[in-house]
Amino acid sequence: MLKHSLLVLIGSLALSTASLAKEPLMVVYDNDFYGPTSADILPLIGSPDVKILGFTVVTGDGWRDEEAAYLLRSLELYHHTEIPVYLGAVNPLINSAERLRAWEQSHGKVVWKGAWNESSLGPMFHADQPYKIAALEEGLPTVKAQAESAVPFMIRMVHEHPHQVVILAAGPMTNIALAIRLDPEFAALAKELVFMGALIDTNLGQVSGSANFNTDFNFIFDPEAAHIALTAPWARITAVGDISNNTLMTAEAYKALIDKRTPVTEVLARHPWALPMWDELTAELMIDRSLITKEVEAYMDVDLDHGLNYGITHVWPEATHPGLGEQKVHIVLDVDKARFLAQFAKAAQSDLAFKHP
Repeated sequence: MLKHSLLVLIGSLALSTASLAKEPLMVVYDNDFYGPTSADILPLIGSPDVKILGFTVVTGDGWRDEEAAYLLRSLELYHHTEIPVYLGAVNPLINSAERLRAWEQSHGKVVWKGAWNESSLGPMFHADQPYKIAALEEGLPTVKAQAESAVPFMIRMVHEHPHQVVILAAGPMTNIALAIRLDPEFAALAKELVFMGALIDTNLGQVSGSANFNTDFNFIFDPEAAHIALTAPWARITAVGDISNNTLMTAEAYKALIDKRTPVTEVLARHPWALPMWDELTAELMIDRSLITKEVEAYMDVDLDHGLNYGITHVWPEATHPGLGEQKVHIVLDVDKARFLAQFAKAAQSDLAFKHP
């Protein structure tokens, strides 16, 4: 009888442990969502291991409201309108289009200016009209963003789920900086900050490769926000920077992706890949760290002097960092690209990615 009771107890504990192991990762995804497919959300909505608490939108590649329209429309197309969307900052903390133009006069051109791109680049760019929403390629959404703003929502989530929420950031970190300044406990209460950005030593890459891809837009757009984020007391920080520039959707992988016809891949097929998989890789690495084949740990900060290096990332080893609040960061140097592309396709093609009504 005692033996039977012990076996029942052990079995119960095993089931309890297994149940705990299957608890999904809680995520708040903060990004400058821009483009008709929102492909970067697919690793998240297509994974059973992730619980998306909400999407928060920040101005970056486009203006906030237009980015939110893109995201909301994608959520409609994928039948995931149950995931709430929250509007964040319209402008960086200090930087502005005027300041950027003044910087360019002395230090050279920034190829990609995001929301501040001139209208000559196309009808989707309207630098002086921050609240304009152009006619989107997939149509305008009917669902709306939440009434609550992004920053209070982010703060509320880490307090409701202390040490459980990953802040995933793939755009300028304005919302995150505001949360840190409004609530000194915000960073420490989060599980981790995972972000796309912090390109390092890219000066030669601007002439040997793409000047656009080798400009650290997320940091340059709002350097002060990046500094505030990098000097906050997170339990862990992971940076996905240079490796994302070299992670491309191959022709073979794209064909395999869209060959399986689903409502999601039909959207992807209408908008062929033309850019590195910056945000998609960052999202997938947050879910599956085993994709990382090489990384280094270093202290990191961003240059705030309004000179040539404004917005440029700097890193130090333990022995030489200045000790002015900079935090240790796990910098991803290489990944298993073939397995990443396969996992991205699996997530995009999954039944989870398209929620049947």
